[in-house]
Amino acid sequence: MSIEARLQQLGIQLPAAPAAAGNYLPAIRTGDLLYLSGVLCALDGRMTHTGPVGRDQTVQTAAEGARVCVLNLLANIRAHTGSLDTVARFISLTGFVNAVDGFADSPAVINGASDLLVEIFGDAGRHTRAAVAVNGLPKNSTVELQAVVELKPRA
Repeated sequence: MSIEARLQQLGIQLPAAPAAAGNYLPAIRTGDLLYLSGVLCALDGRMTHTGPVGRDQTVQTAAEGARVCVLNLLANIRAHTGSLDTVARFISLTGFVNAVDGFADSPAVINGASDLLVEIFGDAGRHTRAAVAVNGLPKNSTVELQAVVELKPRA
């Protein structure tokens, strides 16, 4: 089953690809690798999850925010390549969690993203990962994700 068909089966509709918020590119392909810039918890330009975990968000709501970030990553992949069916596998995922001082559960938050990638892509969604708690993110986003994806060779 194609990834595009899998999204339909799961009832997942991707948002419009988020525009770059500065002087950078949302994605750059080099060879068969696609490097994806950080994306926030926003859908169609509106923030969905803001504030730090441990004060404004729980681990569960922040994990939902991480899932929103995945939708934005996928939208950027589709915008750059034309189809999610070009993805061979996810290589690396870096997750930043806006959290209160001493927060130690950032891996549980980023599991929201990792679990969704595996749900959509199966084993090709498994990846290496870092999950880092920070004291602030752009637009007060609860989560920011960036990724590296291996693409299928160009025909």
